Amino acid sequence: MDKQSVEFNLHTLTLGMGCFWSPDALFGSLPGVIRTRVGYAGGTAPQPDYREMGDHSETVELDFDAERISYDRLLETFWGHHSPVNINGYKGRQYQSLLLYRDANQEQAIRRIKSRIESDKGMLLETEVAPFRAFHLAEPRHQKYYLKRYPDAIAKLGALYPTEEELTNATLAARLNGLAKGFTSLERILDEIRDWPIGAEELSEWTALIRQIRW
Repeated sequence: MDKQSVEFNLHTLTLGMGCFWSPDALFGSLPGVIRTRVGYAGGTAPQPDYREMGDHSETVELDFDAERISYDRLLETFWGHHSPVNINGYKGRQYQSLLLYRDANQEQAIRRIKSRIESDKGMLLETEVAPFRAFHLAEPRHQKYYLKRYPDAIAKLGALYPTEEELTNATLAARLNGLAKGFTSLERILDEIRDWPIGAEELSEWTALIRQIRW
């Protein structure tokens, strides 16, 4: 999948669920999610960073193949893994339950799923829903945070992704970040990559590399 000139039915979702490390790993573990990045969004400050975020929130931006995973499922995963009332207002706007829509279809889906879950739970979901304006990429130390806690994994993946940008954007790195946090399993990842559009030789090399990582 990585490094391949393959056309996907790609869409982008930007969301906030509090600290961005865990949702990056959560969504990165899901088949159908192609890329994840963490950053700052939802506010107006022109150049936010981790120390001076302004009115932005910690967010995850993910690209997904809509033919493999639906927008509805991503929204259900979003609300199924955090409680908005427990994070909103903590550290100002740094931690916020937040969904930023890019078009009318996304907005309609958000409000439809939100209404259904609220009806099921019998309570309002205090998630901010707003139009997407900009996403500011976070510093390298925040990208694939859990994966980077395993130096052997990063060293071995360096053969595939020699730059920080390549590692951040790699589908395989997203899955392994999910593994490092406990959201998926090694066998699940190995089973999935057999269906990725890569050659048999490359698949064999990737499989051997993944199995050799010391966790």
